[in-house]
Amino acid sequence: MSDSFNQPYAPPPPASPTIEENLVSPTATYFLTGFTILIYLGQMASQALTGNDLLAVWGMKNNLAIIAGEYWRFITPMFLHGSLLHIGFNMYALVVIGSGLERRFGHERYLLLYFLGGFAGNVFSFLFSPAYSLGASTSIFGLLGAEMVFFYQNRELFGKGARRALQNVIMVAGINLVIGLSPGIDNWGHLGGLMGGLIFSWFAGPLLRLSGNYPSLKVVDQRTSRDQFLGAGLVLISFGFFALAKIIGLLP
Repeated sequence: MSDSFNQPYAPPPPASPTIEENLVSPTATYFLTGFTILIYLGQMASQALTGNDLLAVWGMKNNLAIIAGEYWRFITPMFLHGSLLHIGFNMYALVVIGSGLERRFGHERYLLLYFLGGFAGNVFSFLFSPAYSLGASTSIFGLLGAEMVFFYQNRELFGKGARRALQNVIMVAGINLVIGLSPGIDNWGHLGGLMGGLIFSWFAGPLLRLSGNYPSLKVVDQRTSRDQFLGAGLVLISFGFFALAKIIGLLP
């Protein structure tokens, strides 16, 4: 006679949790990359046809032109580049960093972050550097700042992975800031972009929490459009205030 009924009962192993995260495709990153490359082709064509890079002349950060009223120069430099190596490095960084960030930020918030980082970087350069400058690195440093905040604020959800990712991002930003000390590189723009990304993402970046019943869980973003408005407003008002103060002569 079988004695199987006398064996102790072994409960089935707990089911592994399935975590559903609402990620989007990085179409805005690809659009920004393609648009910036298209602008650079326009720069090359202008140089070949006229002997001058007219797009850079009209759009690069130029302190005297900004003081004279050409305020679009706080935005346009992020789409202009000075060489093939310059745009190649920046577009590589944009795709590598931006793709993963956009998947979690969403298209609209990601685009807002990109423009705010570029704006903040160009304002900082305007405040502290008299040199002409151009390039997407202001916006890219804004993405780095946002990534730092994202992994720090969501460290409980990502566990040890968040710590490793945060260390990597800080190391990448630090190395590039050190490289930026070389002559001819606008490190003030990099620092301003980093600060803009940090500020915006601290108040408006994804703040993720798990929702649902185990083992089926969903990742939910607790931020609202009101938070995005707050984050964007803080960057625009704070950096815009200092830019205006310099324009009207209150700052040297």
